[in-house]
Amino acid sequence: MDPHDDEEMAKIQKELETNGSAAAAAKIQTYLDEQDNIQLNIAITGESGSGKSSFVNAFRGIHNRDKERAAPTGVTETTTDPTPYPHPNHPNVTLWDLPGIGTTKFPADEYLKKVEFERFDFFIIISADRFRENDVKLAQEIQKMKKKFYFVHSKIDHNIRDEEETQGSEFNEEETLKEIREDCIQGKSEVRWIFTNSPQVFLVASRKLHLYDFPLLEKTLEEELPAHKKHVLLLALPNVSLEIIIKKKEALQARIKYRASLSALGAAVPVPGLSFDADMVMIAATIRQYQVTFGLDSASLQRLAQTAGLPLDELRAVMSSPLAGKEINKDLIIKVLCSSVTFVSLTAAEEGSRFIPFFGIPAAMTLSFVSTYTTLNMFLNMLADDSQKVFKKALVNTPVIS
Repeated sequence: MDPHDDEEMAKIQKELETNGSAAAAAKIQTYLDEQDNIQLNIAITGESGSGKSSFVNAFRGIHNRDKERAAPTGVTETTTDPTPYPHPNHPNVTLWDLPGIGTTKFPADEYLKKVEFERFDFFIIISADRFRENDVKLAQEIQKMKKKFYFVHSKIDHNIRDEEETQGSEFNEEETLKEIREDCIQGKSEVRWIFTNSPQVFLVASRKLHLYDFPLLEKTLEEELPAHKKHVLLLALPNVSLEIIIKKKEALQARIKYRASLSALGAAVPVPGLSFDADMVMIAATIRQYQVTFGLDSASLQRLAQTAGLPLDELRAVMSSPLAGKEINKDLIIKVLCSSVTFVSLTAAEEGSRFIPFFGIPAAMTLSFVSTYTTLNMFLNMLADDSQKVFKKALVNTPVIS
């Protein structure tokens, strides 16, 4: 268990002992709400035409042609002011498309001040070819401010395509990628110095995030963020590898004990049926959150189908859980659970135990905890499995088209 979780559970236990079940339940709910609303602000910057907007869109799972939600793209500078683009499923995560470095309105030596650097958790500096003097100046200033930054070489798929056409049968992708990495940091001594003293260059194709270095960038960001921000980033990351889906599952799983504790505390109220109704509402809301985090809600699947160039029905066809393609609500959850012998038995035992003198309520609380914990784990496993199947269909077995 995470040490922070140990500390939080100890606080909840103390609240229960001091002020009772209602106060402990309120404390749990406050904690969960706070975790869901932690803000993460990511700055995407670089020279004009480097592919900043395409990266912002890809990270958020938005196609460049989505006129309502996409950051505008083009061969010339399309961003004139710092522009926020909230994540469609996790609005507490915002990617900021910043103006190009060194423009008239945002000269390099005043850049950080003008874009209000304090509000950003970290910077991603993007270039479509070599990193320039302005990129290095920005990185040096970010270092002085004790913020994290990461270099991303965008449009790598274009580079690979061009080299393959030029070299023909002699083309070697691994060697080409190595040469591109080395070429990124050639030039002035200041450029070489900053790369000697900073993380590697991540080679990324915004239209094919599952390829090249984006999974490695995801892993690096996740490892270097503070723990409370790490959880927020992880849930918002695009599903570009099976590993990230597994990590999302683990992160969501770590929160189940809090939901189950809420259920147990609700069972302390000696009113038959009340705990069950409250649990079903809470479980349905939690599973909807799981569905969105794994990108399995209708809106997310439609965006993925557009990006992958696949009919939506083909993505839905690979999903096998009883939740596939359905709107999550209390009635659906109850229908699925009624086919589970374990759930029916636990629920019946919980309700029956209420009538046992002295020991009935504690027994009901224990059974409620076990029932909710088991139920949420079951649905989480279902959705994680569906997410992996959709990922393989959309991004592994099918070429991504622009």
